[in-house]
Amino acid sequence: MDTSIIVSTQLSSLFSSSQVTSIPLQTSRRNTPLSPALKDSDAPAEHASYVSLTHISHVGTVLLRVLHGGLIIEIVSLSAQVPPIRFVFPAPVLPTPAIFTWDENELHILAVTERGSLYRLVLPTSNPSRLWHDQVSKNWCREYLIKNVQESVMGIVQAQGPHCVAIGFNSGGLLRIETERVGDDNNDDLWTESLFNPGSFFGSLTAYLPSLHSGSSSGSEIISITSHPQPTDLGHIWTLSRDRTLRLWTAKGGCVAAKALSSPGRASSPAPGSNPVKSHVLLEADPRILIRIFSTASLEDSIYVLAFTPTPSAPHSGGFFQLFDSSNEYMREIQTIECSSNSVHCYLQDFIVVSGVLYTLWDRQGSSMTEQTAMPSIDKVKQAPYEPNWKSASYAQEVELTPAYLDELLLSPGSLTGRFLEAILRPGMFSALTLRTAIDQYTDACMSLPGQPPSPLLTTYGTIAENIAAVVGCTVNLLQDPQTGALQHERYWNALKRDWEGFIARCREIERSARWPLALGMGEQKDEVIILERERIGTLVKEDLPLRIYRHISSNLPVEPHFALLDVLWTLRNKLGPQALLNLESRVTDIIHQEIAFPFIDIIQDQAQRSNFQDDLDEGLESWIIGRLQSIEDIDRDARVILDLVAGFDQEVKREEDEVELLLPPVHSDWSTASTAEYVSITLHARYDMCFAVVILLFFLAEDLGQWDPSLLEEVFAVFRGLAMLRAAARQPVADISERKIATEDSLTADDVITRMSNMQVSRTHSRLAPTHSLIHCLLSQHNETGDLPGAAHRFLDSTGLLQSTSPTHVTKFEVLFCERLRLLGYYEVAREMLSWLPRTPGVVYVQARLWINLGRVDDAAYLMEKMAGSFGDNSGLSFEDDESLAAVLPGAVLFDSEFTFYLHATSLFKSAALTYHEISFARLALATSPPHVDTAELWYTIIRGYTELGRFEDAYSSIVTTPHGSLKRECVSHVVYRMCEENSVEKLMSFNFAGLAAEVEDALAFKARNTDPRICPFYSRILYAWYTSRGDHRNAARTIYQRARKLQDLAANPADFVALSEEQIEGYLLAMNSLSLLDQKGAWFVIPASPENGSESRKRRKLSTNIPASSFNVDKPDSEIVELNDIQYDHAFLSARLNVIRREPSLISAAEGLLSPASIVLRLGQAGQFSVALATARSLRVDMSDLFSILTNQCLRLSRNPDSVMQEDTSDWLLTDNVSSWPGSPADRGWRFLRQSLERHDSAETDYSYSKATLETILVFDRTTAPPPWLIHMLEDHHPEYLIRSSLRFEIFEGALEQTLSLVRKSDARLARDPPKTASSTWLPYTLIDQVLIAAASQNDLSSRGQALQRELQKEISNRVKRMQKANQSLI
Repeated sequence: MDTSIIVSTQLSSLFSSSQVTSIPLQTSRRNTPLSPALKDSDAPAEHASYVSLTHISHVGTVLLRVLHGGLIIEIVSLSAQVPPIRFVFPAPVLPTPAIFTWDENELHILAVTERGSLYRLVLPTSNPSRLWHDQVSKNWCREYLIKNVQESVMGIVQAQGPHCVAIGFNSGGLLRIETERVGDDNNDDLWTESLFNPGSFFGSLTAYLPSLHSGSSSGSEIISITSHPQPTDLGHIWTLSRDRTLRLWTAKGGCVAAKALSSPGRASSPAPGSNPVKSHVLLEADPRILIRIFSTASLEDSIYVLAFTPTPSAPHSGGFFQLFDSSNEYMREIQTIECSSNSVHCYLQDFIVVSGVLYTLWDRQGSSMTEQTAMPSIDKVKQAPYEPNWKSASYAQEVELTPAYLDELLLSPGSLTGRFLEAILRPGMFSALTLRTAIDQYTDACMSLPGQPPSPLLTTYGTIAENIAAVVGCTVNLLQDPQTGALQHERYWNALKRDWEGFIARCREIERSARWPLALGMGEQKDEVIILERERIGTLVKEDLPLRIYRHISSNLPVEPHFALLDVLWTLRNKLGPQALLNLESRVTDIIHQEIAFPFIDIIQDQAQRSNFQDDLDEGLESWIIGRLQSIEDIDRDARVILDLVAGFDQEVKREEDEVELLLPPVHSDWSTASTAEYVSITLHARYDMCFAVVILLFFLAEDLGQWDPSLLEEVFAVFRGLAMLRAAARQPVADISERKIATEDSLTADDVITRMSNMQVSRTHSRLAPTHSLIHCLLSQHNETGDLPGAAHRFLDSTGLLQSTSPTHVTKFEVLFCERLRLLGYYEVAREMLSWLPRTPGVVYVQARLWINLGRVDDAAYLMEKMAGSFGDNSGLSFEDDESLAAVLPGAVLFDSEFTFYLHATSLFKSAALTYHEISFARLALATSPPHVDTAELWYTIIRGYTELGRFEDAYSSIVTTPHGSLKRECVSHVVYRMCEENSVEKLMSFNFAGLAAEVEDALAFKARNTDPRICPFYSRILYAWYTSRGDHRNAARTIYQRARKLQDLAANPADFVALSEEQIEGYLLAMNSLSLLDQKGAWFVIPASPENGSESRKRRKLSTNIPASSFNVDKPDSEIVELNDIQYDHAFLSARLNVIRREPSLISAAEGLLSPASIVLRLGQAGQFSVALATARSLRVDMSDLFSILTNQCLRLSRNPDSVMQEDTSDWLLTDNVSSWPGSPADRGWRFLRQSLERHDSAETDYSYSKATLETILVFDRTTAPPPWLIHMLEDHHPEYLIRSSLRFEIFEGALEQTLSLVRKSDARLARDPPKTASSTWLPYTLIDQVLIAAASQNDLSSRGQALQRELQKEISNRVKRMQKANQSLI
């Protein structure tokens, strides 16, 4: 007989809370009050109060849930990868809303709220990938205000179809609301209301009948309402009231028939035509499903009513069903169906009739239980009493976290928090919603305690696991004994344990509420029964043979004779204590984890002796077990039968489903995947326990194992290893590996963003409620396994290959591929745990090495990779199994033909992981083992590049020198040079010889110097300058650093960077001058490309002249210019002066270039009183100093007039220098002395003594009555007497003019007296000027006596000179 079990999936594990879209609905009803808050005694808000399941051909299976006390309706697709959607109503929704399809393009949701509003929500379904997330119509939410409702509605709702809604009131009346017109985008629905009372027509006649009259005022309250399932055109409504009266309501006549149900004590049907006397015991007031309507395929026109009568206090069943024929608006009882004895003290939640089978859903102490039986033959004639054959199904045996089980967990190694946290996070134990609700309640309870809350309560956590680990137990403190001061560790651990036990008890209570059964539904497949719970959804699946045997031996039920050994072993297992079982399991695990170096018989005997296994059994039990074992004919055979049971799969199921998959396209959904994963977990748990029972047998018979087949012992441990690995995977929680999205981020509209923001939950400690699955679930998602259970689960387990091994000393390719698959999926820790179960074969070592690379243990990975090299080549010596398993995980599933090719592969692995050191190491190994005539350029490149990346420049340089590939040398040298510059290893770069590669180094540095910003480190121009200088190439060194300065000049346009860049530019000029100074002065020049001249150029560039016609060379090539030492000196002086001025006046940075010309700079320096700098700058820049000396002369004149005021000015610093301040005399004396020395230094015949002239004019302009310094007069008399005379005439200093003219004449006469004239020019005098002086003196009437005397003397001297010249002329003739 096939039996079934319930396999359920937590809904919160299918979708993340962030994926759910919530849409609030509005109401036009005024003064709608807020809904009351949920009470502590109510179920959690996220637990559904009502669910229904609908299968739509073009949409799939759709789940409707009512949450948050009726305020939210959630729509979930179990067939499509579409996130759920929620609708938030302004008032609680009455039971029960419904969902219907409309024209295969829309879904219509009908819901009635307690405030009397009827909503029709129209959702699109034309796009299967988005469904209701697609664009909705303009008038998608339509509200109708029910007229026959004053303030609130008290009753239940039955949506007969998209056109009709019926409401059963507590008063017993029925309101029928029907559509005259279904609305569209512009119009709302047009509804009509019809109110019926049970007292109208038929009710008025039956009111006088005792059998139809309730003895209570609330007996007429309708608690169950139903209609014929869709599709149908039948508009009847059936109701059941608390007084057990079944009524039939038609669309026009109202209540047309009534029937009282049999009393709870009846076990058989009444006689035909009789009307039983009904008990006055009322049914419970809560609405529930007690009646169903159905038809049969053979009698389509017949309508049948199946009503349930609960018997909560009956000792033999939980109630009975009554079958009525409701055709022709009349109800006639046909048959009574008694429920099974398993339903005693159970609560019926739902029942359905499908294809002649009655399915019931019972609440058995908070857990779901289903029963099914064939319906009796339906005929118009009364049949004999029907004896149903009920088949029950419930959940498989599950581990509960009771205090006793928690104590068992603490027997194994690990911390208390770690062990308890691992237990509650085990997949299937508690849903993510349960854990979130429990930790929120726990946090609120801790926050309500007096005092400052602990910091973990105020911290935000990334995951629920982190939140629980940090918060639970945070209020428990380690205290000291008040008397001794000793730390009370025992009390602390006891308190911490109690805190964890309280939290786990809270989780169990919430999970119990989540598992409360609500309804039944039918799936897409034939006879697929779905169980709907508050927070879970399950299905009835066939129980495979291991589960059935496990259930039998766990419940002490008889098993087949060939499983008698397993029955004995189960008894032995149950008699061993938890500590003994844990110790034995730990020893077996250690055996498998270690390398097997001895026969299993010796190992088992040694471990059995060490563990004192026999001491844990009393003599009576031991004797009984031995006696039972002796009664078994062949223990070896039965042990192999058990191994076949726990490691075998149903091949017939596989073949049948494979054939179906060829005809039907596979359907993938998260729900089916989760159900398969749950079934895999259940069957693995049963198989593991039964296999462990066989291991216990081996330890029990350790002394007699010498007679056993060694291959059987190896097979036992091999199967146990495979089951242990699979069970560990099933118990391993992992995050969701695929995030479903209804739209890409780029396609989000404004409404999508607003909706997502409305779904955000902000709290001080809330972490993201992300779904978690078992590792099996994730593997199934990748496997794409489809089909009914248990076939899909068996195929998945078979595909892993973990149960195909026959010896733990060997590793099959399936086991290696399983571990490699985990590694590729990113579950590194799980893969590491799985690899620890396997012996170190080459395939396992390879996967382990790849895993160490992923985990960052690169040294261990390199060590394993080196060890593996010997596994390749002709002399590897590997067995066939090792070859096969190793090839399975290698690229291309093919073994490498030599160590060389393996080293190349290892090099690529470390390269892809950016592990340069080990990449070099294996590249060197590959180079050492490379066959002749193999191109090794790529390996050399890898080595050189790797050493360069690691900063091992000596090794990189030696590799460049060593490599035989010339082109590779030239290719790599630039990379090494650049990297050394970037790592600030310039000194080391200069120490390398680069024999034969110097040109490449220079080209590389020159390229960077030309094309990189000179402000950014590394400074390639400086490096190239150092390179040339170290090799004595001073011309190129000067050219390089000078070009750097020129580039800095182009970048100095930004005022913020001008000073810093100018300083670097000055430094460049200095270095260039130093380099050129080391050359012969005739060769102190270099050629650079000519740059376009601009207004800032202070001198004309000297371009290199060419005599080649323009047509004979490339016109795109720029001209060249010659830069000499004096050009650089000029640039240096100009920039230094400009910088000096700008430092004093920063505002000049943004001034026009004309304001900072060389002359302007010199003038500004003079105006600033920096005469020494100004004079030196003017001399270097070859700028005229006339204005500068004029300024200096004015300063001296002012010092002579008012020295105190001048010394208080900022421009007097030139008098305070060390040199000037050491001179004796007054400030005026020191100033005139400074002026005199400056003229002596800078004024000469080259300047035509223009600066002395400017000085004189300045003095005369300042005050012509002031006598110029004698030394200035003497200087001009010696070199420019005529200018001195003209200046005196211009400023009307006639006495001075006469005196100076007289001096000029006398000096000429004296010279003629010493040296007789030889030429006519030697006797020349400016007679015209002399005549002007005499005429000017004669014209003055106020000439002083001294002036008149000088005039007479001058006239006399001129007369005498003329006479002498005449005589001399005559003598020559």
